[in-house]
Amino acid sequence: MDNSTHPQFEERPWGSFTVLTEGDGFKSKIIQVKPEGQLSLQSHKHRAEHWVVARGTATITLGEDKFDLEAGQSVDIPQGAIHRIENFSDAPVDIIEVQYGSYLGEDDIVRYEDIYGR
Repeated sequence: MDNSTHPQFEERPWGSFTVLTEGDGFKSKIIQVKPEGQLSLQSHKHRAEHWVVARGTATITLGEDKFDLEAGQSVDIPQGAIHRIENFSDAPVDIIEVQYGSYLGEDDIVRYEDIYGR
């Protein structure tokens, strides 16, 4: 079931993520958003996501709604929904993300806004 032999770490302008495990139709990651970092406003054509805040306070955009989640709180991101994670604090925010869908590649991102020019 596990297609990876060890965690895969990748840095991004907003922080980093580590792929913990992946299998047929799912992938799990730890996303760390550095202070004042924000992911692009984005959507995915082929996957949905479930986020659990493990540390810190994350500001979440989901469609027209914007709200804070603290450690222990979670949100479901439906396939195709416009969403973003932001960290307005001075400490890192850690999110556990579970992706599920027919395609889980990093190139399944439609970006609407991105402060890093990607």
